[in-house]
Amino acid sequence: TTSKRLADRKIARFEKNISKKSSENSKKGYAYPVGPIVLGFFVFVVVGSCVFFSLFQIIRTATSRGMA
Repeated sequence: TTSKRLADRKIARFEKNISKKSSENSKKGYAYPVGPIVLGFFVFVVVGSCVFFSLFQIIRTATSRGMA
């Protein structure tokens, strides 16, 4: 019975810890792993490079065929 009381005490302490941690996490909210400036720069680079290479390909195709 001593071990039963000890086990119950440990379980109660564990559950108290878990409920405390879950309430701390809900206060923080959702944190982005990447900042908005870095994300915007990444989108700018990816979209910008796609647009640049598309225009480059159109110009190359138009100049090699003689605008037919």
